[in-house]
Amino acid sequence: MAQTVDHIVDPNDSSLASEMVQFPGPAGNVSAYVSRPRDGRNLGTVIVIHENRGLIGHIKDVARHFAKDGFAAIAVDCMGRIGGSDQYNGSDAATEAIKKVTGAMVAEDLTAALSFMKKQSYVNGKVGVVGYCWGGSLAFFSATRLEDIVCAVGYYGSQIVDGVHEVPKIPIMLHFGDSDASIPLSDVETIRRARPEVAIHVYPGKHGFNCDARANYVPASAQIAFGRTLELLWKHVG
Repeated sequence: MAQTVDHIVDPNDSSLASEMVQFPGPAGNVSAYVSRPRDGRNLGTVIVIHENRGLIGHIKDVARHFAKDGFAAIAVDCMGRIGGSDQYNGSDAATEAIKKVTGAMVAEDLTAALSFMKKQSYVNGKVGVVGYCWGGSLAFFSATRLEDIVCAVGYYGSQIVDGVHEVPKIPIMLHFGDSDASIPLSDVETIRRARPEVAIHVYPGKHGFNCDARANYVPASAQIAFGRTLELLWKHVG
């Protein structure tokens, strides 16, 4: 049964192996948080792309939720080239600093993460991507640009409408809030018309409705979106 997303998975949960790791990337070592079941299963991989506040505790918790549902989840610190997420501690400064991180940088770091995970004995080689906010847009572009991933899910990515001409190579699902000040429903409809092959869902809620660390959190919407996300991942990643 799918785990609910309205509670925190204990970082020290004995059923999971969760830790920070480092691996080589084109611009130096890349840091990431990995969480997976300890039971020895050969698992599919979920790459988690964080919000514009960096690799914060909430995103690590998201990774643990995917691990509780049978995946090896890796949340890459995409701010590594500008000093890493820890120095910003989820502050407003992170949202300004992350503007220095380009899509090309992220693609390189995610490719490095793919290479790292392929070397692990506990994965089956199939990889999906799930991104939130800033990462939601990057999940869409991962589906159009990256190789070796089998599906992608984007939560409230505001830049997707600007790249809607790009054609996804793989199955993709997008989640939006119906009262998101940064993503008007007209943008959602533009995406829907341009990309009819993409599964698009709209929920009651503002931007960040999935994040239980925000005032905008909507538990019912988060739960339904999480269930749909898991269905796509179970179908394509296994």
